[in-house]
Amino acid sequence: MDVTDQAYTAAMFSFLNPAKSRMPEPASALAGRPNPIPTAERHFVNGAALKSPYPASTEIADFAFGCFWGAEKVFWQTPGVVTTAVGYQGGYTPNPTYDEVCSGKTGHAESVRVVFDPSKVSYQQLLKIFWEDHDPTQGMRQGNDVGTSYRSAIFTHSDAQQAAAEASRDAYQTELSKAGYGQITTEIKPAPEFYFAEDYHQQYLAKVPNGYCPVHATGVKLTEPAVQMEQV
Repeated sequence: MDVTDQAYTAAMFSFLNPAKSRMPEPASALAGRPNPIPTAERHFVNGAALKSPYPASTEIADFAFGCFWGAEKVFWQTPGVVTTAVGYQGGYTPNPTYDEVCSGKTGHAESVRVVFDPSKVSYQQLLKIFWEDHDPTQGMRQGNDVGTSYRSAIFTHSDAQQAAAEASRDAYQTELSKAGYGQITTEIKPAPEFYFAEDYHQQYLAKVPNGYCPVHATGVKLTEPAVQMEQV
């Protein structure tokens, strides 16, 4: 078992700690560090830059929906996506490590940054992938992955993205309710700072093709169109 597998195994068994499913108070969150943790510079699959500046024609979307290894893969395989990266977002600790995030003491979610060309793939299409690839009704978990770091969230980069995300949530709620699911618990809010995860997490399932990749999709499809976004 390598270091990555050991870290993930420890994270999985930490579900025995119920405190991991409660957001920490800002004052009690881990202190973190002033400088970013080291990470890759280029995408392992397509060679694109992981960090900005990105091509002028692109836009950024940030999504959290469970373990970021599988969540990232579904987006880097999507035509029109220029680059992807995994990181930590939505909490209080600056420049956290993976172990710190898994402790439940940072408030961060495991997040995927998607840089896309809107002339080739729309934000609404990315939202459809997001909703259909996980169960957004599970609160602070996805399947056996339990804790605040596995919550469902959409971190938006414009008013147009916020409106589209909320409209798609409402449309998907209708479909989920028809299928007998409960209320969506997905957090939708303006994007806070995105802290890039360690090198070994970037494009993990391309490096370890048989790595951990659970399927949490409900099988429910988003059939209602979301609102059309205005160009910004």
